[in-house]
Amino acid sequence: MEKIKDIAKIIDHTNIKKDAKKEDILKTCQQAKKYGFRGVCVRLEWVKLVSKELKGTNIKTVALIDPPIGDSPHKKRIKMCQKAKKDGADELDVVMNIVDAKHERWEKILKDLKEICKILPTKVIIGSGYLTDKEIVKASQIAKKAGAFCVKTATEKDPLEHRELKEKFYHLKLMRKGAPG
Repeated sequence: MEKIKDIAKIIDHTNIKKDAKKEDILKTCQQAKKYGFRGVCVRLEWVKLVSKELKGTNIKTVALIDPPIGDSPHKKRIKMCQKAKKDGADELDVVMNIVDAKHERWEKILKDLKEICKILPTKVIIGSGYLTDKEIVKASQIAKKAGAFCVKTATEKDPLEHRELKEKFYHLKLMRKGAPG
């Protein structure tokens, strides 16, 4: 049982469904408290509720920013992140601009993510299911260079989510190559 608790401490319990209701989000928070999860990740509109619900615990409130492909204009993305912070987020899960990645606009992505990483501790979701092997490595390098403390594969809408586990692990290997440590 002790090992399960240790594992729970590194998991962000997530409810990023567009159709989630208040009771669904509250249930997610209750489960996080019950099992001792590291954090609760929700869409921006639920951050204030989750922050209030988790107050007094060690569980982090994590805001998902700009799903599913991170293609909002830079200023809008910054405003989303600032709102998340104002509403009580402890961390950001930011989707990298996948359109820019596909067009190899790496400097633009780096500038965007550097500014975001200054707002709150940030995990960058690279959307690996949309990217080539080379792009996965480069996207991971950019996320790390921008100051992200973690690089993640995908959101629920990413094509990777419908692939075999073996391919998901392959993407993780590529990400580790781009952002070791």
